[in-house]
Amino acid sequence: MTRPPTAAQRRVIDTADPVTGRLRGTDAQLAALVKRGLAFRHPRPPHDHFLTPAGHRIREAEEETVAVAERTPDIGEAPAGTGVFSARVGGEEDPYDGPGRVREVHSAWQGLLELRRMTNPDGAVERPCGWERAHLVRAAALALEASGQRPAGPDADGYRVRATPQPEAVAVYGPDGAALRACAAALERAGWQAGEYTEPRTRARYLLASPRRV
Repeated sequence: MTRPPTAAQRRVIDTADPVTGRLRGTDAQLAALVKRGLAFRHPRPPHDHFLTPAGHRIREAEEETVAVAERTPDIGEAPAGTGVFSARVGGEEDPYDGPGRVREVHSAWQGLLELRRMTNPDGAVERPCGWERAHLVRAAALALEASGQRPAGPDADGYRVRATPQPEAVAVYGPDGAALRACAAALERAGWQAGEYTEPRTRARYLLASPRRV
């Protein structure tokens, strides 16, 4: 069985950038995380280190434990004033819409574009990267919110991003056809492919969206 990270290594993992997974630590700490398969060193200068999918899972498991202990909402529903950025998936009961929200969303989106540049083999920023495929709902929600689409809230209609049983696909619901088409256009500009479908039982229209690979 693989030994768990040390307390010092755990602190490095816990303080990784929430969007890009970029790490900061001593050379010894970063090298140890690489050896354990929890981080990788980017081959291009400045040779920053980033969490691998296994590293992300460890971090998310820790966040989930803290969330349960503190009775905080699931991802996408971080309460206002926590200082933790969370993309709006739609349907949050108490969403944070403070004055700095637009700036936070823009910063998160720019960070994700930088992650694409540094982790896609060809450096392409117009195509989603591995982090987005591992965090489909959050990635799609960030693309929508960064494009200016309005998430659903307690007093407003808007998009709702939900997981699906299909691999590498999310469902996006909207208040009407125009809103769905706007969401589809926004996702396609962000490097996703989206098609409109009808649920057989409810007849509700929705988008099925997946990150492009080429």
